[in-house]
Amino acid sequence: MVTFLRKLFIKNYQNVEDEKVREKHGVLASIIGIVFNTILFVIKLLIGIFTASMSIISDALNNMTDFGSSIVSLLGFKLAGKDADKEHPYGHQRIEYITGMITSFIIILVAGLLIYNSVLTLVNQDSSTSYSIRAFVILGISIVLKLILGFIYSGLGKAINSVALKANRQDSFNDAISTSIVLIASIIQYFFVDLWWLDSSISILVALFILYSGIKMVKETASPLIGEVPDFNLIQKIVKDIKSYDGVLDVHDVMFHSYGPTKTFMMCHVEVDGYKDMFKSHDLIDNIEKEISSKYKILLTIHMDPVDTKSEEIPKLYEIIEKTLQNIDKNLSFHDLRVVSGPTHTNVIFDVAIPIGVKENKLTITKTLRAEIKKYDSKYNLVINFDDNYID
Repeated sequence: MVTFLRKLFIKNYQNVEDEKVREKHGVLASIIGIVFNTILFVIKLLIGIFTASMSIISDALNNMTDFGSSIVSLLGFKLAGKDADKEHPYGHQRIEYITGMITSFIIILVAGLLIYNSVLTLVNQDSSTSYSIRAFVILGISIVLKLILGFIYSGLGKAINSVALKANRQDSFNDAISTSIVLIASIIQYFFVDLWWLDSSISILVALFILYSGIKMVKETASPLIGEVPDFNLIQKIVKDIKSYDGVLDVHDVMFHSYGPTKTFMMCHVEVDGYKDMFKSHDLIDNIEKEISSKYKILLTIHMDPVDTKSEEIPKLYEIIEKTLQNIDKNLSFHDLRVVSGPTHTNVIFDVAIPIGVKENKLTITKTLRAEIKKYDSKYNLVINFDDNYID
């Protein structure tokens, strides 16, 4: 069904890397959400008023927040699709995350109001609810509609890898669950009228469920805004591809920046033989940047590091440094090893990458390395640069 909708309403629907195609997916999902949630809100509110059921009214208000979420998502996708400008040279795609955050706060606010009103109903011991078979049928239909909407969000969200649509998908499935709880409670109270407290109690339960969903959505939408760790498998594939080029010795200092689902920037250092023609090496780096960027739909920038491949000292030093770092912590690594000789001493210069979670401090690492190198040759003077390794 989702594929049919995409074919029907979105031109070139398979080209999801295109910002305009992505925007159309988001707009389509938002419009469908607006239509579904409007119908559900009106029907449930009327049934809730007719039966004087606080739990059904709560469920209706939940659909009203979903309607608001769809409006916010619609605006968000339209704004996120704007072209880059002077103030925002990387585009506006992060607005999608912001709209998801706004939706989350709306959900939390409504959940709080529902809990407050339901507690008041319990305190006042209001037992005026009066259910009917018609109400049960409508609640059952609303469950089916919410499930259908959830699957639509799921399909469109996967197609464009949208955090906002994935959050809406989860919210729709949560609504189906909460409405099912309301339906079960309504049927029980229909047969056991004396359970006057059940309706308000279920309303509180539904509100707590909504509150949980809102808090969870805050976390999911805030994470990409703060800055998430990139997909490790993707990093491995890209690095492996770069290393496959003839002339590339190694890759290090990999960094990823995301300014939206289709705005990904990658930077890395690529080691090449320092004795090769630099013009040819530079041409190699240019080709790698273009080809990898095109293949993975990212903007890749490479810093070229010439390596001294003829030094007789470097292989031995490499072995000592690597062994020492592994003894300190197996997650430590180093790169850019070079030796600069002078009349009184020889500088051994390299960078140590420290991943997040390594407990050893820089001073301890430096002292240990210096001691091991001095054992080998006292003329060596260590010059260590420490890098924060953001890619595990």
